[in-house]
Amino acid sequence: MELNADFTCRIALHAENIDWQESPTPGVSRRMLDRIGGEVARATTIVRYAAGSRFPTHCHEAGEEFLVLEGVFQDEHGDYPTGTYVRNPPTSSHAPASELGCTILVKLRQFAPDDRTFVRIDLNKIEALAIAGREGVSVTPLFRDSRETVRVERWDAGTAVPLTAAGGMEIFVLDGSFEQGGDTLQRHSWLRLPPGLPADQNATAVAGSQGATVWTKSGHLGDLI
Repeated sequence: MELNADFTCRIALHAENIDWQESPTPGVSRRMLDRIGGEVARATTIVRYAAGSRFPTHCHEAGEEFLVLEGVFQDEHGDYPTGTYVRNPPTSSHAPASELGCTILVKLRQFAPDDRTFVRIDLNKIEALAIAGREGVSVTPLFRDSRETVRVERWDAGTAVPLTAAGGMEIFVLDGSFEQGGDTLQRHSWLRLPPGLPADQNATAVAGSQGATVWTKSGHLGDLI
């Protein structure tokens, strides 16, 4: 299966317009954003766990990254409430579940093969930092290496934010809204900008009247072109 698999293209999707599809695991449904492969796939997906649903223990041979959007995600290592960011690197394993139900944004098989870094960050416990030279923007760093940068940014109302996409960029809206390239992106909208965004495309985002809180990932798409 290939879905939004041309990484030279700009993609803007709105979760509310995407139907939930049942997964092979009872109680688990998903909204697919991009995908290359079948049930074992390089994928970006919004996944919803019904209360009491669970997966058997499995290995993430090429890594798993997720952000808890609603509810509480669980595995044998702990509970992860709304606002928790997790990286399970290649060769890691766990048994996911949710007693009360949850929704997560999850990215599969998108790690460097030699990455072995585990990350567990509760955004509710971290103060965002103002960034010198970026008026109206505050940042919570989540992960950075030579290949990619992951963070949550808060954009004040009306702030114009240049989007640097030399190695590609993804933005997922957690709260509020922004406009970019003729689209209005609201809560749980997803934007993917290709590496080396052409100069004739508007690569500036403008936060809406309530501002915007966004999860961003950049620099990681260059090897897909």
